[in-house]
Amino acid sequence: MPYLTSTAAGTASTDLKVGFGIPGYAHPLVAPLEWAELTRPGAPLHWVALNVSNGPGTRPDPHCLEAVGRLRNAGVRVLGRLDATYGARAFGELVSDAQRYLDWYRVDGYLLDRCPTERTALAEVRRTVGTLRTVREDAHIVLGHGAHPYPGYAENADQLVTFSGSWSDYRWSQVAEWTADYPPERFCHLVHGVPRGHLDEALRIARWQGASTIYFTDRTDFGGRADPWETMPGYWDEIVSRIGTGVSE
Repeated sequence: MPYLTSTAAGTASTDLKVGFGIPGYAHPLVAPLEWAELTRPGAPLHWVALNVSNGPGTRPDPHCLEAVGRLRNAGVRVLGRLDATYGARAFGELVSDAQRYLDWYRVDGYLLDRCPTERTALAEVRRTVGTLRTVREDAHIVLGHGAHPYPGYAENADQLVTFSGSWSDYRWSQVAEWTADYPPERFCHLVHGVPRGHLDEALRIARWQGASTIYFTDRTDFGGRADPWETMPGYWDEIVSRIGTGVSE
């Protein structure tokens, strides 16, 4: 299988502390159960992304304030989602959104989603990340490439999302050789359309490819017509029990 072609990343990943990176559920008013489950004891959460209205919105949202408050009280890291639109988003707009996330929701960092992957865009992303760290000095920065970027990006963030897509693509995916130079804690994989019967296989792929932050869901994008991350997977209890401290169904 293609995901077995690189052994370097896997050799360092036998003791991974796997946890979830939640790319962003629907608004808490629409998905209250999903947000409530994130404070459930035993859920191994590395971070949860907040996306109020394709960004922080125009004013503080009381439902989001309540949801974020519960997460913070539970010790969960909350990231504000910023849409880089593959480099097309203006620098000033990104920084303005980041400041509003911090002022209103006291976020712990940022998910720079739809981040460019090309070497030519690295300098601008470096500039953006540097400025985000001035907005919040200890910000946890995740670059949401969705694919393996130019290796230099790894020096500019805490984590990189090196896969975001469907199970049909993930099960035959290959890891970039340069990722073996970094620990698994630096990489995230987000996979939709994972059938319940393939959870063990999906977890093995993440381990072999050296990614310790994951999110697997059985929801699909229906050919790009839906957001598969907006709702919780039907096997939430099961996957939590497999990688967490043991939550029974």
